[in-house]
Amino acid sequence: MSFGICLLSVIPCRKDPSSTSEMVTQLLFGETYNVEERQEDWIKITTSFDNYPCWISFKQHTKLDDAEYEKLQVTNLSSELVQIMNHANQNLVFPVTIGASLPHFKDNSFSIREHSFYFEGQTSDASKQKSIKEIKETAYLFLNAPYLWGGRSPFGIDCSGFTQLVFKLNGYKLPRDASQQVHLGKALSFVEEAEPGDLAFFDNEAGNIVHVGIVLENQEIIHASGSVRIDKFDHYGIFHSENKKYSHVLRVIKKII
Repeated sequence: MSFGICLLSVIPCRKDPSSTSEMVTQLLFGETYNVEERQEDWIKITTSFDNYPCWISFKQHTKLDDAEYEKLQVTNLSSELVQIMNHANQNLVFPVTIGASLPHFKDNSFSIREHSFYFEGQTSDASKQKSIKEIKETAYLFLNAPYLWGGRSPFGIDCSGFTQLVFKLNGYKLPRDASQQVHLGKALSFVEEAEPGDLAFFDNEAGNIVHVGIVLENQEIIHASGSVRIDKFDHYGIFHSENKKYSHVLRVIKKII
């Protein structure tokens, strides 16, 4: 098996090996993956953080050997919505988004293979589990970020990408999709039992989990639907404040912290 790392701002990950295929997730700068197979200009990968299978363009692949992969212990993540990364070798700068991984980060610099980078932004130590207050503060940073199926950045994010990234930045590991996240934690019996930091899950008419959000105080929820927004929710579901109707049907609330 071979390995790779994302050295671009964002790499789109596809369901099938085609540029017109559905984007199912994204790799952020510094995130690693296992290479499973290659088909012409595409490689099938499994992401290291959440074991998510998908396809990326071979043109966007940076290879790592076994030894390099094993040394890439990442604890520092960018905690700024957008910040500039300086690529010293190539004398260029490019943007990275919140959640970008900074392996071997020390004194504002780090190296990956022959690539040397300099980063002056704020960082978060993802090896330390943080408080509910800090989780909420991170979630608020994404307010008004546009919804994008498969997205994981403030320029476009989906509901489970939002919850996963917020919790990752605060030291907690969630799987990628809402249908996977719902299997975590302890189910609550009543909405009134919910506390900030709990996850609320919503289903469709077929009973499939299709949406997730982070519970706030006063029966409010922050979630990605059209954009990252705050709405009221109750035992039935999420009540959209502008449309004056329910947008999602509540299935279960899980306490995962």
